[in-house]
Amino acid sequence: MSPLKITTRDAPTGPVLEIFGELDHTNASELRERVAALTLQPGQRLVLDLSGMRFCDSSGMTALIAARGHADAARADIALAAVPANTLRILRIVGLDQIFPLHPDSDTAIRRTSG
Repeated sequence: MSPLKITTRDAPTGPVLEIFGELDHTNASELRERVAALTLQPGQRLVLDLSGMRFCDSSGMTALIAARGHADAARADIALAAVPANTLRILRIVGLDQIFPLHPDSDTAIRRTSG
């Protein structure tokens, strides 16, 4: 088991949350709380960098959807970066790849002006 670690950094387009470890039912609330504490401005982009994420269950997916809702409420964008293959497969199966802009890495997500 790999505990969840979330780091935040600022980018010109908005905050970048880097997620490491396992995002599951034991800790998905931590991501939800971190995102809810962010003050997003209209037009900003919240980037969730998943390059260090090793596992994501349905609770983790729900936390990602909640992050999208938070961004939408602020009239901000959201993007997922460096989504691991196993998580990307699930996103595609359930159709979430249609509502999340996906980028190969956080630098690309930051540079990209639209999903």
